[in-house]
Amino acid sequence: MTRTVVCGVSDALAGIKDGATVLIGGFGMAGMPTILVDALIAHGATDLTIVSNNAGNGDLGVAALLAAGRVSKMICSFPRQSDSYVFDELYRSGKVDLELVPQGNLAERIRAAGAGIGAFFCPTGVGTPLAAGKEVRVIDGREYVLEYPIRGDVALISAHIGDFAGNLLYRKTARNFGPVMATAADLTIAEVSKVVEVGEIDPEAVVTPGIYVDRIVERAARSAHSEEV
Repeated sequence: MTRTVVCGVSDALAGIKDGATVLIGGFGMAGMPTILVDALIAHGATDLTIVSNNAGNGDLGVAALLAAGRVSKMICSFPRQSDSYVFDELYRSGKVDLELVPQGNLAERIRAAGAGIGAFFCPTGVGTPLAAGKEVRVIDGREYVLEYPIRGDVALISAHIGDFAGNLLYRKTARNFGPVMATAADLTIAEVSKVVEVGEIDPEAVVTPGIYVDRIVERAARSAHSEEV
């Protein structure tokens, strides 16, 4: 089935509700869908649970969403770094909750949601506060913690090239969480640098098949923040 490329970002975010869980791609600002995040701020949805690698950089992307007061909870691996002052202030004042998830666990919990896996055992976090309240099982003499999938109502991701069928090709490290997030949400929206005709992307190079992508927004001009090597 041919997908529709949505030209207006406001149309692309239609239907996102208050209280939604939103998966946002990006490793820092590499692969951050800044146009979609800015549109989400304008959209007005609030009380959001945001799942991302970190809790924002400076005043851009996830940090801008936090600063706008739209986020009630962050699920991430790196909530604190030199430029995460927006999240730091909100968290210390009790205005946003945090679920800290080791990076490998975060990726696997999202992947598990897309793969239909009910839960899995992982050794990361054993013997630390991150395992508190979780089932621990000994397998082949080693302790493992039971982890559950993280599924989103919406995934906002960034890719380099998309076609009219929704197939996506990423650019270097900007790929990061995009492929797993695309599979793990009820609604996946991708912003891309360029939209091409079906068949112009080598099928062997397609990373995210169009079956996982619902809406595409083409960036009018390349953003310095959205694609980094």
